[in-house]
Amino acid sequence: MKKFFAVLLLILIAAAGAGVWFYRGVDRPFKGYDAAEQFVEIPQGAGSMAIATRLADAGVVRDVNSFRLALWLTGAGRRLQAGEYRFDHALSARQVADKIARGDVYVRPITFPEGLTVKQMAALYESKGFGPAQEFIDAAKNGALVSAVDPGAKDLEGYLFPDTYKLPRHATAEQLVARMVAGFMKTLTPDLIDKAEGRGLTVRQFVTLASIVEKETGTPEERRLVAAVYANRLKIGMGLQCDPTVIYALERAGRYDGNLTRDNLQFDSPYNTYRYAGLPPGPIASPGRASLEAAASPADVAYLYFVSKNDGSHAFAATLDEHNRNVQQYQVRFFRDKK
Repeated sequence: MKKFFAVLLLILIAAAGAGVWFYRGVDRPFKGYDAAEQFVEIPQGAGSMAIATRLADAGVVRDVNSFRLALWLTGAGRRLQAGEYRFDHALSARQVADKIARGDVYVRPITFPEGLTVKQMAALYESKGFGPAQEFIDAAKNGALVSAVDPGAKDLEGYLFPDTYKLPRHATAEQLVARMVAGFMKTLTPDLIDKAEGRGLTVRQFVTLASIVEKETGTPEERRLVAAVYANRLKIGMGLQCDPTVIYALERAGRYDGNLTRDNLQFDSPYNTYRYAGLPPGPIASPGRASLEAAASPADVAYLYFVSKNDGSHAFAATLDEHNRNVQQYQVRFFRDKK
């Protein structure tokens, strides 16, 4: 009998030791894959057993049971989130459970500054390794995405909201473009639309004006002044004579070399506001929120002209004589003094 109890005691001790080892194993770091990084996709609606199996097969956790024990200990079983996860160093089962419960999915950010054209956005998309530029350009031809506000849109120029977007590894250009349009639609509030309509502008005309403001100045306090200049010109039927519209026309034709010449101002295009009155047929870039707000609420000033002061700001004028004096001061003398 004593021998029996001795054996039973040894068994209990061994079982307890195994239990302690297994329990502590939940916090023991593990890396069972050879590559520098391992990606694991957790499908929407996957159960804890299926997730544990994927992680164990990928070598992220030691085995299915250690991960399930980690879920039980952390209470994370009901909070596991779908998505693709990246692992690049040894983690304990508990840490893996926490990571997936947080929804710490792997994404890559891409930032589009204000004032880019679709073509420029496409080049940035390619340069950041997301895919060929042509895929982005093709996706941006889907004008139907903005048909609710611009039924005649043939493409999405001006409607791709500049922002930082965090994308899964396998996101497509179509998915990114759809998110950018959603960002624009969120920014285009009913209040902005009402203000634009109050000024006699369709949404397309409004976004076109905002895109011109975006290209003409990067100085926040000037946006409403620039918007006022063009709104005042439109009101009296005066030509906009906006250099960025000519540059856009030349770029569309593949004829812009980085320098705008006097001859370029005669280039025949409906986007050339030196030759054609009124707003161009559509946006010439993607405006940000501030430029949209400026176009909706231009400053209450009589300005019709402005000229660069060569420091990032502009001098504004209500009369041609005043404007000519500004040109003399800030352009003619500036370049003469540089010689």
